[in-house]
Amino acid sequence: MLNEVGMENSGYKVTKYIYATPDINIPIQNGAPCGRWIGYVAVSDDESVRRLGRRDIVITFRGTVTNHEWIANLMSSLTPARLDPHDPRPDVKVEAGFLSLYTSDESDSKFGLGSCREQLLSEVSRLLTKYKGEELSISIAGHSMGSSLALLLAYDIAELGLNKDNSSRGKPITVFSFGGPRVGNSGFKQRCEELGVKVLRIVNVNDPITKMPGVFLNESFRVFGDRYELPWSCSCYAHVGVELVLDFFNMQNPSCVHDLGTYISLLKCPKKLHFQRNTIDLLDRAREMLISAQNFNMLPWEMLPALW
Repeated sequence: MLNEVGMENSGYKVTKYIYATPDINIPIQNGAPCGRWIGYVAVSDDESVRRLGRRDIVITFRGTVTNHEWIANLMSSLTPARLDPHDPRPDVKVEAGFLSLYTSDESDSKFGLGSCREQLLSEVSRLLTKYKGEELSISIAGHSMGSSLALLLAYDIAELGLNKDNSSRGKPITVFSFGGPRVGNSGFKQRCEELGVKVLRIVNVNDPITKMPGVFLNESFRVFGDRYELPWSCSCYAHVGVELVLDFFNMQNPSCVHDLGTYISLLKCPKKLHFQRNTIDLLDRAREMLISAQNFNMLPWEMLPALW
């Protein structure tokens, strides 16, 4: 696949394609299969390992394209994630539609794929075992709905401890979110931070998707002053990670504010970037690394773990 899209020199090899569909009762038309291609898992080759100093596992998710997925996007209700059977953590809640896409099981279909989650955890576990003993990192990227799946996977891997080893830090997990919506509540955000999941949220300030769900009940309305939380704070959506803000709008084609091509084009023109940051040094380094990645013909996520 990478060869077909002109990325034969990326230094990565695709090891598995991932399929998913939401658990929503909508008739399938024209005999279309339930399983939908949602992304892939790749691993850096030996030459890239020598260059990077580590073996990098990459998982990438596409954005929303099917009617099922748009409906899942618009469900906008919080539900406990409960991804760790040994510690359900009922206060950690995520958007129901995204969780459905991530966990819905297709094992009863003629394809026998299992859920998106099962496919991903199986492949990540296989690669971690295969390259056990090497310096490893896990980098996850996604656009729009795909960024939600990326964050759910990152949280899931960390919560289950799949990235843990004998070191004090474990294998770093980093997420690149392009035009991503909010995924969970404040409990989800806090737990991701406790687990050490690092997220760089790349957003266009004019992109409405990045303000959903939780247009009214979000992290901005979670606290009253500096001390008191509002009674409904556990039901408020909250973004996770550090924000890198782009500013672009086209009157002739307003829909392009959410297009991945727009995001990539803006990242290639750093002079058009506007930064909002809560840690100035961190995002200054992020900007420098994005420019360096372009200059050295590297994929941006190859440089992200150095931020942390």
